[in-house]
Amino acid sequence: MVGVSCLIRAIEEKQPVLNKAALASFEGIQVSRVADLSDADGSALAFLSAQKYADDLAHTAAGVVIVSESFASLVPPDVCALIVKDAYLAYACVSVLFEYEAASPSIHPSAIIAPSAILGEGVSVGAYAVIGERVKIGKHGHIGQGVSIEDGAVLGEGCHIASHVTIAHHSLLGDRVRIHAGASIGSEGFGFAPHPTKEGLKWQRIAQLGRVIIGDDVRIGSHTCIDRGAVGDTVIGNHVIIDNLVQIAHNVRIGDGTAIAAKVGIAGSTHIGKGCIIGGAVGIAGHLHIADGVTLTGMTMVTGHIKESGSYSSGTTAMPSTKWRRAAVRFRQSGEK
Repeated sequence: MVGVSCLIRAIEEKQPVLNKAALASFEGIQVSRVADLSDADGSALAFLSAQKYADDLAHTAAGVVIVSESFASLVPPDVCALIVKDAYLAYACVSVLFEYEAASPSIHPSAIIAPSAILGEGVSVGAYAVIGERVKIGKHGHIGQGVSIEDGAVLGEGCHIASHVTIAHHSLLGDRVRIHAGASIGSEGFGFAPHPTKEGLKWQRIAQLGRVIIGDDVRIGSHTCIDRGAVGDTVIGNHVIIDNLVQIAHNVRIGDGTAIAAKVGIAGSTHIGKGCIIGGAVGIAGHLHIADGVTLTGMTMVTGHIKESGSYSSGTTAMPSTKWRRAAVRFRQSGEK
């Protein structure tokens, strides 16, 4: 159960609760779950941040609601309202109070931990995890089932590594990094030298000698792959969020605060600026520079440098196939003139 005072403390880590002085009569209320406004009962917390759900707010039975100032007058008088400037941000702050929590930190007897590894206070290690030589894990870390952390890797404090993640040798992770199931950090990059022979074209493997360096408060989704650098390092800045099924090649650099949606592919040695937003299934060619504050909408293909902030698009939206074929012909013809 979570009380009103606890909710207020969580919200005020980012913004003030504007009506805190008027909440004394609701001090005893506690909630145990989060629900939509239309489905909530007295044991639930709900929030409103969009006009289209305003009617649901006026009729909600939630125990507590989080709303912005513009919707405060719609809250039923018997419902505890936490009024803030940004209701969605406030909800994000309190949502962590309702997360599933695993059992107390422990090291499973089937885990294999090298004698030279150093684990900080309160580190939890799941079944069949393997932690290599000279690995360092900061305090209060969580290492899930079947995780492999290879020799010389360093993880900061409060990292959460979900099941079956692989962190390759000498990778460096900052504090509070969250990596979800099946991701691969620091695998060998796709580096080969062409070698023509009498039998045909062959490829000579290039050893990938760099590392992956990840900043603080980074989130990496399930089955995402971040390759180690070929000579220098692959670097992910602070507060970067990366969705599932993303491929980040060797020597890529991503600036602080950038967000990357699912199925994005970023080729080697491309540098992406700070505060960028990259939509789903975007493809970015190698050795490019993308400025700070760039938005790439879904399925955009980037083949050249982007030197100014702003929104960029390429792919076309869905339409009936016959219309698309005619449009494609016209598009091709326009390029021939």
